[in-house]
Amino acid sequence: MKGLPIMKGLPIQGAIDAIVEARHGDPFSVLGPHEVDGGCAVRAFIPDATAVQVIARDGGQTLATLERVHLAGFWVGMLPGRVPYRLRVLAGGGERITEDPYSFGPALGDVDVFLLGEGRHRELGRTLGAHVIELDGVAGVRFAVWAPNARRVSVVGNFNQWDGRCHPMRLRWGAGVWELFIPRLAPGALYKYELLGPDGNLLPLKADPVAGAAEVPPATASIVIDERLHWTDAAWREQLAGRHAVTAPITIYEVHAASWMPAAAEGADGWSNLADRLVPYAVDMGFTHIGLMPIMEHPFGGSWGYQPLGQFAPSARLGPPEAFARLVNRCHESGIGLILDWVPAHFPSDNFGLARFDGTPLYEHADPKEGFHRDWNTLIFNLGRTEVRGFLIASALHWLEHYHADGLRVDAVASMLYLDYSRKPGEWIPNKYGGNQNLEAVAFIKRFNEIVHGRHPGTLTIAEESTAWQAVSSPTYLGGLGFSMKWNMGWMNDILRYFTDDPVFRKYHQNNLTFALLYAFTENFILVLSHDEVVYGKRSLLDKMPGDFWRKFANLRLLFSYMYAQPGKKLLFMGGEIGQWFEWNWNASLDWHLLGYEPHRKLRTFVRELNVLYQKEPSMHEVDFNYRGFEWIDFSDYERSVVSFVRRAKNPDDFLVFVFNFTPVPRYNYRVGVPKWGFYREVLNSDSEFYGGSNVGNLGGRHSEPVSWHGRPCSVSLDLPPLGALVLKPA
Repeated sequence: MKGLPIMKGLPIQGAIDAIVEARHGDPFSVLGPHEVDGGCAVRAFIPDATAVQVIARDGGQTLATLERVHLAGFWVGMLPGRVPYRLRVLAGGGERITEDPYSFGPALGDVDVFLLGEGRHRELGRTLGAHVIELDGVAGVRFAVWAPNARRVSVVGNFNQWDGRCHPMRLRWGAGVWELFIPRLAPGALYKYELLGPDGNLLPLKADPVAGAAEVPPATASIVIDERLHWTDAAWREQLAGRHAVTAPITIYEVHAASWMPAAAEGADGWSNLADRLVPYAVDMGFTHIGLMPIMEHPFGGSWGYQPLGQFAPSARLGPPEAFARLVNRCHESGIGLILDWVPAHFPSDNFGLARFDGTPLYEHADPKEGFHRDWNTLIFNLGRTEVRGFLIASALHWLEHYHADGLRVDAVASMLYLDYSRKPGEWIPNKYGGNQNLEAVAFIKRFNEIVHGRHPGTLTIAEESTAWQAVSSPTYLGGLGFSMKWNMGWMNDILRYFTDDPVFRKYHQNNLTFALLYAFTENFILVLSHDEVVYGKRSLLDKMPGDFWRKFANLRLLFSYMYAQPGKKLLFMGGEIGQWFEWNWNASLDWHLLGYEPHRKLRTFVRELNVLYQKEPSMHEVDFNYRGFEWIDFSDYERSVVSFVRRAKNPDDFLVFVFNFTPVPRYNYRVGVPKWGFYREVLNSDSEFYGGSNVGNLGGRHSEPVSWHGRPCSVSLDLPPLGALVLKPA
């Protein structure tokens, strides 16, 4: 500073000015201990200090008193030599003692830097972000963030008055990663990153892309967490491959965590309430899995989590990360799996998030023809960039490894696969061959599946893919995308179109019932009745059903019966099982009071019975993805809107016969051809009084007769209930 005496260890004036003005891109070249002629200079920038002393790390004796050489708070002093030290700072009438952050060497190892630079680091959740560690015997927090084009990056937080001058970071050139170890910092600290862009302009404060936790929205700061978690689910994880085999029963209860139940609503105890109430409920209902809509931190609740920014952080709306981990552990202890929705396609443009993170299009494409989703007003990840691919794959692995999730349902896969997705001519850029396939996204999806399945055999990866893209659920070595399974969106659309018709017209649309069987075995399908079908004016499942009160319930039982009978694993969105009347509202609880009424209670009982039967009978789940597990008896009786078919287990002699009457007219003495002679027990009747039906049935079953029918040597004469489903098992 002008007018100050020349002293040993004093850097040139420009370096001091750059530090106090938060413009210096290499703070370690100025701050901390530096060997100079005559000893070791110690330099520190501490703007709130009134006095600063250097004390020995062992013993605490005073080694030097620093002199303020800039009124903003730049302090310099000399030691005889380089020794471990601490700083005693007098400020605000008090005293604090801490190690000097700029006295430590690099906090990231060379291997980490190499892998980060190549975009191949699979444990970003343990490398980037904020982590409580011990460095040179000192406890503190290591911060690391990828921002290769920034001129300067600082950690700011409630521990330094959000002052970007206090903790500028070291750039690791090989990876474009900035790092800093701040001693004595502890879990609970709030922080963000302050960056100067490549043009030297100050950017909006940025939340940490790899933060383990964040403040409850609308607050946006990241939070240092204690990452230690306690698990007791080793036995479950050892059995995962068997539970997720193609022959296993899988019924997923899809849940929006914040709106499932009032006691599970947003708040510090949300995850704990879900562990105490949702898990036992799902077990009691006979579901094998809970599927959570995205719980990764997201700024806007109305996106239902599908516009996430915190790809490594469970939403703080429902409590701390350790509480979410306890929910997962409770699932596994209770014998139920947990699948998470995961969104690698796009992210919101909030200025505290990933958008132009270092002042450049870092995570997103620069050209809006590639990088902007008009449908959702979001930015598209640049999957051509190795670091972005690595970031997303590491996020997926984080949920599987750190939080023990059993699978990931990947959202909006179609929007990733096609360059012209929801775009008009001239609004998209063809690939290098002139086509509309997003080659970079295809390569990313394949690599994601290879890495996940390679590291965690048995993990489910599920594609929400709504087009005719082939081999979505085939292995990559056979030319597929590598997913375990795929949502059958075509089946869902056809079946709901059929069921919303008045039964008098159904005979004209029988193909909507049967068409899906033409392609049912081309993919490993999950039949879904998802959240997308009960919002935006589409009405709830029960309200979609035509007819009066009784017929609506009968139709819904029939719909559920048909879904469980068809080849494919199953998914049902919350509220469907209790006969929710109103559309799902993400900002309110389900209408649990409906269970005070008998029809709704009986509907839930029926769904429970379907789940029990589905798991009990191998023919309903063992051969879902091969034609040998299904054969039509008759699909041509469109005049009476009746269909019948057989489902077989791996043992072809283990089978069930399904008969469906899609009209409100009972069909007495209706003859159905059956595979073999014997007594056919009625193991399920959706019209049972026990489920709220009219009790038209077959008195427990019927014996076959030597009457050739439907091309079979014998048949049974059945009374088909109105809007009813029968399941028959040979005794």
